[in-house]
Order: sequence, then C-alpha cells, then structure tokens
Amino acid sequence: MRSAIDTYVIEKVKEKREAAELSQEELSIRAGFKSNGFVGQVESPNYSKRYNIQHLNKFAAVFNCSPRDFLPEKPL
Repeated sequence: MRSAIDTYVIEKVKEKREAAELSQEELSIRAGFKSNGFVGQVESPNYSKRYNIQHLNKFAAVFNCSPRDFLPEKPL
C-alpha cells in the first residue's frame, strides 16, 4: 500500500506529464529509465513501485523545474 506522500508525488509527476502532453512511455524514455514502462507502472495502482529522489531529480531536468516542485510544502 502506498503512503500519502507516495501518492502525492505520483500525482504531481502525472500532472506535469499530462501538462507537457507526454505519454508515460515518453517520460520514461526522456528521464533515462531502463524500462520504457516504468512511469506507467508507478502510476498504476496494480504495482507497488514508487519514485525516489533520483527519479524526481531526473523529472526536474525533463520539466526544467526544481525537484521540490513534486513535494508538498508541509508534511502529510
């Protein structure tokens, strides 16, 4: 089961991905993940995968933003 912070981060990445009109596969490729399906697996409730700080750093480079943009301002 995912924690509140995991769900928050996943949703923030998804929001940025959709705003940039990128598919899950395209974001996986642009972020340099070994699996083109990684983002899809994280976004799917059928998998327990989640993002770590290195993933957020890669996404920040793709979206030209700060890794902090994926985190809440206050603890959840």
